[in-house]
Amino acid sequence: MTGLDRTVRRALTVGAAGAVGVAVVVGVVRRRFGRTIDDARAAVEGGATTVTATPYHPDDVADLPAPARRYLETVLDSGQPHVDLVRLGQTGDFRLGDAEAPWLPFEARQVDSVAPPAYVWDAEIRMAPLVSARVFDAYADGRGWLRAALFGALPVASAGPDARMNEAELQRYLSETPWFPTALLPAAGVTWAAIDDERASATVTDGDVTASAVFHVAEDGHLTRITADRYRQDVGDVAPWTGTYRDFETHNGMVIPTTAEVGWETEEGYSPYWRGRITEIEHVTGLDDHPGGGGGRRRVAI
Repeated sequence: MTGLDRTVRRALTVGAAGAVGVAVVVGVVRRRFGRTIDDARAAVEGGATTVTATPYHPDDVADLPAPARRYLETVLDSGQPHVDLVRLGQTGDFRLGDAEAPWLPFEARQVDSVAPPAYVWDAEIRMAPLVSARVFDAYADGRGWLRAALFGALPVASAGPDARMNEAELQRYLSETPWFPTALLPAAGVTWAAIDDERASATVTDGDVTASAVFHVAEDGHLTRITADRYRQDVGDVAPWTGTYRDFETHNGMVIPTTAEVGWETEEGYSPYWRGRITEIEHVTGLDDHPGGGGGRRRVAI
């Protein structure tokens, strides 16, 4: 073996050892990130309580503004139990950047509680073949935050918790209540204010955090969109924000949208960045009546 051969072999050995070391570190960080998400999800599920044991009755919305009353009377039947906890799966596309950026496929699972309002969104976005990012978006205990890591290990984005993110993430919670609309009833702590015949503002307060959004309701009682002025972390300022809802179906006794899209209103026009479909949803009711959080579980694939 020549000196050059020995040098090359030594370099390859060192390089291989370094690669193994990097792989070990990445694996440890990935598992730690995964445990953080799992712990947050468990905390949301474990902290959920029963909103009320009294089922919905149309009298509950008699004093609400006309659009809110029309919407809730359309999507709920008398006797509907209040949803306490939601588990759902999503698939769709996510866009990182402006309107010229490519759409990237994602899969996600989410859990929401109503009392207190909280959620964890755990998504994997495929950036390229064999390249993915894990995104962790959450609101719990009055705090909102976002974390993203390439391969679930290398941090690429981080925001919150702070006052602006806390409000923004609670607004996200509010925008997703159409998937479990009993969360918009007065018994769940939501207050409504009239705007006009087609719009009403919904407000939810969780400790020191308050968030509002405007619900746009069609004449037939279906929700068409939600709008809000929401903090946009990538530009560090508040911007007009819109969520649209389509493909309403009845699941677990409630009329819910199965597809949706979210975007920012910019000087150049509307720029969507998330579009997705609910693939399955589980509504849990009556937590206090079922030790261990079993509740009246009803799961449906969509």
